Amino acid sequence: MALVIIRNDDKTETWIRAIREQAPDIPVFDYHKPHPRETVRMAGVWKHPSGSLGEYPGLLGVHGLGAGVDFILEDPGLPENLPVLRVVDPFLAGDMAEYVLAQILSYLRQLPRYTLDKANRAWHPVSYARIGDFRVGIMGLGTLGKAVAELLVRAGFSVTGWTSHSRPQTGYTVFTGPEEKQAFLAGTDILVCLLPLTPDTRGILNAETFDCLPGGTFLINVARGPLLDEGALIRALDTGRLSGACLDVFSTEPLPDAHPFWNHPSIQITPHVASVSEPASVAGQIIGNYRALLRGDSPENQVSRLRGY
Repeated sequence: MALVIIRNDDKTETWIRAIREQAPDIPVFDYHKPHPRETVRMAGVWKHPSGSLGEYPGLLGVHGLGAGVDFILEDPGLPENLPVLRVVDPFLAGDMAEYVLAQILSYLRQLPRYTLDKANRAWHPVSYARIGDFRVGIMGLGTLGKAVAELLVRAGFSVTGWTSHSRPQTGYTVFTGPEEKQAFLAGTDILVCLLPLTPDTRGILNAETFDCLPGGTFLINVARGPLLDEGALIRALDTGRLSGACLDVFSTEPLPDAHPFWNHPSIQITPHVASVSEPASVAGQIIGNYRALLRGDSPENQVSRLRGY
């Protein structure tokens, strides 16, 4: 019995090494190299080729190698009733919260402007804002969204949250459902998106959403690229509806060379680095779920296909 790693980047060997170091008894294969497919019982994947899971007739489960699993659920070749699992990285939430805090403080102090000024040898002091001047709204209060909200509250920000369904107990105001979304947006000066990608949330960062925000709102998307209507974002920036945007995720990654985001002066880009699962810290979860599947036990962190997360 074995495990296969299927990724679209150069991190396959890092994941294989982390699993082998913690469980040397488990055979772990690289999808891109010859291996006995009939022995594989679990696939660890990150943006795997569509249909590749169908190559393993004995598959008992598929394990995402990151917090998001939308790319798994959208695979038309995903076997019916196959358990879909996700990792819960103990460092992921903290990393995300620190990234968002850093980007907000950079925005308040207008640091990107000075980076450009330095390149042009320009000395142009500008006024800055303070933490108390802005209200931060967080769309999505899962593990990552809650961690971001809690850090921002500790830093002194006025924070509200919005969820599509449930209303978690928090120390700050939470809006829920479509009927409360407009009120949430109207009280937001910095919008942070941490929603899961589902059929209901795809394209939710659109013109309708932007029109409900106060003029000059700053957008941070650290969730999934397809949540954003890219054309609507550019129009909102060009008309002043939004003052700027920080994007860490994109519909196509890497972002194509000809994409208009690269040259837009109001868009900051980072290459999907807000928070990254470390193989060594989550390999134990994958190993534990692999062994549970072989025993016929229920694995941990199983995804609801109905909810999409």
